[in-house]
Amino acid sequence: MSNWTEIAKLEDIPRLGARVLRTDTMDIALFRTATDEVFALRDRCPHKEGPLSQGIVHGTTVTCPLHNWKIDLASGKALGPDEGCTNIYAVKIEDGRVYLALRAAEAAA
Repeated sequence: MSNWTEIAKLEDIPRLGARVLRTDTMDIALFRTATDEVFALRDRCPHKEGPLSQGIVHGTTVTCPLHNWKIDLASGKALGPDEGCTNIYAVKIEDGRVYLALRAAEAAA
């Protein structure tokens, strides 16, 4: 079961940029595209654990700043020829506010 937790205003996340949500156990990167779509991924590249939040957003992809791996924002999967995946989290936007779906145990943390 998931709980929707308000985490930011849409305007707090720069277009074609990211913001980081820090938790006790991990960092989650929130990405905003040019068309105001928002995606949430674990802020760790599957290659060498680079900070995806510091990468370049283009379309619905982010390029890792360490070794140029391209990660699909919707699926968290590395785009060929690279292979790997990072965790994704469900996001919704209502009235200019961004909500993240967290499982009950994560929401309590």
